[in-house]
Amino acid sequence: MRKLIRALGAVCLWITFSSTVYASAPTPVSEGTNVARLAEQAPVHWVSVAQIENSLIERPPMAVGFDIDDTVLFSSPGFWRGKKTWSPDSEAYLQNPAFWEKMNNGWDEFSIPKEVARHLIAMHVKRGDNIFFITGRSPTKTETVSKTLQDDFLIPAANMNPVIFAGDKPGQNSKTQWLKANKIRIFYGDSDSDITAARESEARPIRVLRASNSTYRPLPQAGALGEEVIVNSEY
Repeated sequence: MRKLIRALGAVCLWITFSSTVYASAPTPVSEGTNVARLAEQAPVHWVSVAQIENSLIERPPMAVGFDIDDTVLFSSPGFWRGKKTWSPDSEAYLQNPAFWEKMNNGWDEFSIPKEVARHLIAMHVKRGDNIFFITGRSPTKTETVSKTLQDDFLIPAANMNPVIFAGDKPGQNSKTQWLKANKIRIFYGDSDSDITAARESEARPIRVLRASNSTYRPLPQAGALGEEVIVNSEY
């Protein structure tokens, strides 16, 4: 009888323990990940600034071009303020001359120069290249962007050209004509339109990553057009 009681007690204890284990099992809070996913890399043509420099060793000085917003400057602070000031619920501020007047005449004092741009521009200055900045910003009667860029990136006057404000014309890539006109051989940009403009003008397109906290959304798919993409260029 005692053996039977002991056996029943053991069974009850096992049932109680099992119930406790199952009851305390954590509920998944996300899909989670695994090492295969963490190791996965997109099939993108990554390059470094050093590799770009090395590819130009045998080339004479040339004209090179840079987009501005999200390529050489993290300029989201000015665009964020413009949206809040003129059109909090839409992108209409981008068509407002008052916004561009502010943005092109002082608000870049709040823009942060990107480190990748510092390295790229210093490399091209050392080569003796002629540096152009071509932006999709709307033109204004006056502008301080050229001086801001020259000061931020320590560009000698001999290498620097005034900023070209190509504007953003619907139905056409307004940068292409400027790339062609200035015989630009390399063009750096963060957007798909920068890459296509370079190709249309027979320049070498090189993608700079747009920072993940940029106000310019959606983020582009870098490398999707087969272009070179600079590593660690989001900042």
